Amino acid sequence: MTTSRAPVAITGMGVKTPIGGDLDAFWSGLCSGRSAGAPITHFDTSEHPVTFACGIPDFDPDAYLSPKEAAHLDRVTMLGYAAAVDALAQAGELGADPARVAVVAGTGVGGLLTLEDQITKYMEKGAMRVSPFLVPMMMSNATAAFIALQHGFTGPNFCVVTACAAGANALGEAARLVRDGDADVVIAGGAESSITAVGLAAFNRMGALSRRKDDPAHASRPFDKDRDGFVMGEGAGFVVLEAWDRAVARGARIYGGIAGYGRNTDAFHITAPAPGGEGAVRCMQLALEDAGLTTAEIGHVNAHGTSTPLNDAAEAEAVAKVFGDSSPPVSSVKGATGHLIGAAGAVEAIASILAMANGAVFPTANHDETDPALGGIDVVHGAPRPLAAAPALSNSFGFGGHNASLVLIPAPAA
Repeated sequence: MTTSRAPVAITGMGVKTPIGGDLDAFWSGLCSGRSAGAPITHFDTSEHPVTFACGIPDFDPDAYLSPKEAAHLDRVTMLGYAAAVDALAQAGELGADPARVAVVAGTGVGGLLTLEDQITKYMEKGAMRVSPFLVPMMMSNATAAFIALQHGFTGPNFCVVTACAAGANALGEAARLVRDGDADVVIAGGAESSITAVGLAAFNRMGALSRRKDDPAHASRPFDKDRDGFVMGEGAGFVVLEAWDRAVARGARIYGGIAGYGRNTDAFHITAPAPGGEGAVRCMQLALEDAGLTTAEIGHVNAHGTSTPLNDAAEAEAVAKVFGDSSPPVSSVKGATGHLIGAAGAVEAIASILAMANGAVFPTANHDETDPALGGIDVVHGAPRPLAAAPALSNSFGFGGHNASLVLIPAPAA
């Protein structure tokens, strides 16, 4: 394997997902092939055609935040902050100047739960009952800002809002900060919590959601012939990034690295992918070129794999065009977690690192039979499949035509 420039080391990872709130539980959930799809219970769904999602039932903010802090944060920021705290704990003593520590957070929606709650309060009780904390709670950059505020990090700090590509874009842009010498350490990831009454209604009205309300646990079916839409999910994933040589010098454990990053835009349709997956094709090629790798060196494709008819078809065609007849094994996290929107790309990059660390490709939950119209992609399903040590390609494609691909490499041999 030869790369065009040094990869950026991943020295810490943290997740909050519907199938597990730490790395071990998350990996175990992926390998089990189970799905977190279940009826929604935190608001009334009696008038909704879709009544289920992949929520996190057991998240405890008290483990990370005081009651006063939690009261002034939307759930999306709580999830993101908790994942970042776990990643920082795993990374150990950074030994970095706070002015050289950056934070990059991705989200697709931001603080929707708070916004809906406060609109209801305005309609019922009037303008003077709207919370003075509404703006800082709903703003998309709240997670990045809060992480920096709590830890005193004064380096570059920004939010990426590219819909379902936001988490992957956040990691890619963060890696560029390290590569370009703009930061010594970057805490990067994505967070989303938009399973709300209006959020559910809006995605349903787009025609994007699965209607399998009688069987929510089997509703998210990436690349399966019976897929009919995605399932909303919530969660967060964050990593700690630093230059490879720096991580080695401080004796940090390196869990893997980002070797390549591609991003572009379809400029075709606000929600539908470009015909033939042409934007996705070029995006994957850009990531491979950035990493200095060939398709033959990729051991696994962590697909965007939303379970929607159009997106899965476009991505499958794109993978076939990039890899030809030698398609590596393909899997999608979303069968298990649902679609985490702006958190998806970050969580799925972490899943790719865990797959390399464990020498196995996790199965795509709920995938029984690959849609024959999708060509010859090799979707892993049923059980984990052994994986030789090799780089992985992780894809994220968002509404608006945003595309992001990451080339991830395994940890160095002991």
